[in-house]
Amino acid sequence: MKVSAEILSLVPYKPGKPISEVQREYGLSEVIKLASNENPLGPSPKALQAIHKSLTEQHRYPDPSCYDLIQKIATKWNVPATQVGIGNGSNEIIDLLIRIFCEPGDSILTTEAAFVAYKVCAQAARVKIRTVPLRPDLTMDLKAIADDFYRNPSSKTQLIFIPNPNNPTGTAVGGGEMEEFLTRLGNRDDVLLVFDEAYTEYVRDPNFKAASSFYNKYSNVIVIKTFSKVYGLAGLRLGAMLAPEFVLELYNRVRNPFNVNELAQVAGIAALDDVEYMQASQKSVWEGLDYFYKELTRLKLPYFKSEANFVLFDTQRNAELCFKNLLAKGIILRPVGNYGFPTYLRMTVGQKDENQKAIAAIEKMLSEVPKN
Repeated sequence: MKVSAEILSLVPYKPGKPISEVQREYGLSEVIKLASNENPLGPSPKALQAIHKSLTEQHRYPDPSCYDLIQKIATKWNVPATQVGIGNGSNEIIDLLIRIFCEPGDSILTTEAAFVAYKVCAQAARVKIRTVPLRPDLTMDLKAIADDFYRNPSSKTQLIFIPNPNNPTGTAVGGGEMEEFLTRLGNRDDVLLVFDEAYTEYVRDPNFKAASSFYNKYSNVIVIKTFSKVYGLAGLRLGAMLAPEFVLELYNRVRNPFNVNELAQVAGIAALDDVEYMQASQKSVWEGLDYFYKELTRLKLPYFKSEANFVLFDTQRNAELCFKNLLAKGIILRPVGNYGFPTYLRMTVGQKDENQKAIAAIEKMLSEVPKN
């Protein structure tokens, strides 16, 4: 049977190593995973209560419209319920947007070293991906993205993905540059601007401007959110989208019925009300980042200040060798050579003792892995 070249050449998304696999492989009893940008506090307590309460109803199909969750999001995020969509994680939303608005041979446009799901989903749909280089400080160049759109009309760019803050760099963009970008590309009817905001709640940069603050001023802006990070529900796979009604009408035609399970729906509703938990999540990450900055500076390892819940740092060595060395010590970090950073590792903020053990392991690793 014939399979397209795009599928045959597709490199599948490679998730971080699970704790159980590292324990088996290295015979370790304690393993610390700081590789997947997960919330170190565990799920929201209110979400757990909602899950336990709903367990006896799991013989029923979930609400296919996610009505209660959508109403809660509309209230919390101050948007009309008719402009809210729900997905099985933000990955499903990304995949469906590409399938809905792109045909084979069309393009999506984003920055280099952007979330790899854009490329995977696009290639699987026989859609081209165009990228614009990052600046030396690893921030997105919105002007260059807009320039590329105008310079290449034959590329048939349907969607522009703006991951803000970006994974794996942790950098964000805002201020006047964002305003200029929206002035040039906002309110067009031939391209959609998709702001992927998985990490917005962790941003401390006063110049940052969340897309939700300008979403209702532009007819072609979409905002993607996730419950996997600050809400601590990664295992339940829950994402949300704010979009114009015509986008939602098409989205709900294509998405599978029952794409979001009942436990994810009730947990999402409860997590949105758990303000104390969200504030604790933010505080934990901000304190952890500041600790990482201090220790990486002491170890003379360059890093990029992050507006997310992780830090990208330069080992000044072969990062794959560093990764394997740390695995043997029970520390799982994330090599990012597939993003074009062969000497860098990405380290998620964990609990305080986990952060300390990770730094201690890194310090020991530096004397065991030769410098480039």
